[in-house]
Amino acid sequence: MRKSTILNQIMQLFSHSSFRNIVNRRSADKYSKKLDSLQQLKILLYSQIMGADSLRDIETRLEVHRNKWIDIGLESVARSTFADANAKRPYEVFADLFYTFSDKCQKLAPKHDFKIKNAVFSLDSTLIPLCLESFPWAKYRKRKGGLKVHMLIDHNGSLPSFMVMSDGKCSDIRAAKNREFDIADLPPDSILTIDRGYMDYRWLFELNNKGISFIIRAKSNTLYDYAGQHKECSTSQGIIEDQIVYLGGFDAEDDYPEELRLIRLRGEDGKEIEVLTNNFKLAASTIGKLYKGRWEIETFFRWIKQNLRIKTFIGTSINAVMTQIWVAMILYLLLSFVKFSTRYKKGLLELLRCIRSTLLDSVSILEILRVNYEDLQRMRKTPQQLAFY
Repeated sequence: MRKSTILNQIMQLFSHSSFRNIVNRRSADKYSKKLDSLQQLKILLYSQIMGADSLRDIETRLEVHRNKWIDIGLESVARSTFADANAKRPYEVFADLFYTFSDKCQKLAPKHDFKIKNAVFSLDSTLIPLCLESFPWAKYRKRKGGLKVHMLIDHNGSLPSFMVMSDGKCSDIRAAKNREFDIADLPPDSILTIDRGYMDYRWLFELNNKGISFIIRAKSNTLYDYAGQHKECSTSQGIIEDQIVYLGGFDAEDDYPEELRLIRLRGEDGKEIEVLTNNFKLAASTIGKLYKGRWEIETFFRWIKQNLRIKTFIGTSINAVMTQIWVAMILYLLLSFVKFSTRYKKGLLELLRCIRSTLLDSVSILEILRVNYEDLQRMRKTPQQLAFY
């Protein structure tokens, strides 16, 4: 019996019935003839995994494997057809698929390393530079273009649980508090770690009223009225001070009228950091570890920029760019799901390399995960004798 290709095995992780429901709800295949949503998704995932950087590159790579089109369910890889699909098919189809699969992936995710039962999230954004000449709609500054990706990371498995994109001019706090971006509410008793770009007292008070604990780095010009020490601090754990404060300054008392906890701690570089939190139960050392754990989202941004195609785009329209970024995030979830379900001990980059090397091979994905990337490369480099006639 012939085995399915690695690409097909990855596609089988999705619920095709759920995807069809999404497609039908969005009327995404209403006028498609040769390239439906499922085929577009397969080609986009193929281009992400293989690191293809242009429509011609994708077409050429797939044309070489024309004999496998039936196996992977493709009918056409023409550049014009694929470009039209990216430009016209609504990117919301892939955004909906991302959230549907995210729920499935989250059920397998390992718990975070913090010694608390609360759910822990981090919210931040990253800027993706774009060339104004090719992307005139993405004007960021006078001579620069950019697209900002706002991301909410669940520290259970370090998985993206929410994503929204805006123009480069949009501030972090505007995306967080404005309902036009539709950022989902966090569950009560969860903990949100954020940087000082989200310092908006009224918004923080809203989080407090919803039962959400926040840990935010304070700005250097923040004014306080000190109400006393919270607890004795152990300087051996990097905690310098743990105080109860009220916000001072113009309108601050009205925007956040309740007490806060100001913790001064020493960062990894030895510099002092001030964080504000509305959590009075956790130890100051735990608060410090939670804030330092916010670095996971920075690591996540760096990983996707280095290993996924979200800086070089195969289309120039807004819809094409959005589509490519959403599919990149879907691929990240797929890699995480495979890692969690197979208990793969190495990192996502090693996993991506193994899948990339065997993507259209008819072999079990479990077989390729039993060997490391270097051994896999040696097996595939068996010399072949050329024959001339």
